[in-house]
Amino acid sequence: MGNWFVRAIVDTGRLRLFCFLVAFIAAFLFIRFSVRMIRRRVRWWPGNVTPGGHHVHHVVFGLLFMCVGGVGGLAVPDTVSGAAAAFAAVFGVGTALVLDEFALVFHLRDVYWSEQGRVSVEVVMIAIALSGLLLLGLRPLGVDEVVAQKDVPGEPWHLVAALMFNLSLALISLAKGKTWTGLVGLFIGIFALVGAVRLARPASPWAHRRYPEGSRKRARAESREERLRAPVRRLVTKVEDFVGGRPSGP
Repeated sequence: MGNWFVRAIVDTGRLRLFCFLVAFIAAFLFIRFSVRMIRRRVRWWPGNVTPGGHHVHHVVFGLLFMCVGGVGGLAVPDTVSGAAAAFAAVFGVGTALVLDEFALVFHLRDVYWSEQGRVSVEVVMIAIALSGLLLLGLRPLGVDEVVAQKDVPGEPWHLVAALMFNLSLALISLAKGKTWTGLVGLFIGIFALVGAVRLARPASPWAHRRYPEGSRKRARAESREERLRAPVRRLVTKVEDFVGGRPSGP
């Protein structure tokens, strides 16, 4: 096991990413457990941090951790040292605390236990998925080839064009409301292509601009949303409630 870890993680330069991801997941699970204990008013569990009666949200501590981990990581020249791994872990903890309150930062009000607060769990899941793909060695399509040929005489325009084409497909997928398809498509091109050519989701920016009310495409998009997406959305909601807790307000 130790030899595998050295070959797959350390020798490939992914030690900091590994420490970041492990710390990120651990911190997210811990903070969600903590806020659920506070929500249930469990007496033996420490409550919110309220100096002078002012509730300090954990996004504040997350920012501090990110600053320490980020600056410390930049100051360490050796990327495989214990210090580099420790600072990466600290940065992962901070990132988890910040993204767990992403909805608060986005709405500029406390919506943690409302339906709007679900976006925080969704953003965390996306961050875990993308970090996991990077840890597995996947890179956005075309990046490795462009980097490998940066010292080759002449500009690798065909590689840059391929990279931009794949990025365009991924952005179209995102504009069509297909977040997971677009993000995974950055690494696996077929996902971006499928997301770009298929119908947009009816609530997406693409549908609002290109599918007028009463049009055939909007009717098809709404029908597909109800028939295919609704069951998936219910399943995702159950997973989010299990991981992050059920919202108590609209």
